[in-house]
Amino acid sequence: MNIYDFNIKSPNGASIHLDEYRGKVILIVNTATKCGLTPQFEELETLHLKYKDEGLIIIGMPCNQFLNQEPETNESMVESCKINHGVTFLLTEKINVNGNDTHPVFNFLKKSLFNFFGQKIKWNFTKFLIDNNGVPYKRYSPTTKPLAMETEIRKLLNLD
Repeated sequence: MNIYDFNIKSPNGASIHLDEYRGKVILIVNTATKCGLTPQFEELETLHLKYKDEGLIIIGMPCNQFLNQEPETNESMVESCKINHGVTFLLTEKINVNGNDTHPVFNFLKKSLFNFFGQKIKWNFTKFLIDNNGVPYKRYSPTTKPLAMETEIRKLLNLD
């Protein structure tokens, strides 16, 4: 099983098959627009612009499970990310990352790369880097700044 076995939905409900990104390096992040970590959107966008043509796909999966820090609708969340943070990378509809209604992508990622929190997501902006074979490579904490992952992203993109 790999990441290509899953589907996600765009904010307007259109189905996106992750198989479309076969051969790409994927960074999946649970996001929130009202979190103290939202400045990470800018660094994620920097990585997106710098490496999208090299094969990096960034997917923001908004979640409202942590102190209601994603209160926006799917549509207003996209607008907020674009206006306030310049986001042009892929965003999905709002999802759950913990509990009975956990999105299947996050169930897969948490089982593949659990840490001392086990199979639980601690907070917004937990990040999962997936190699170009669809295999989860590394899990990063919410406080890890996206640019701190650049060396590993470059390695997976075979740029170094």
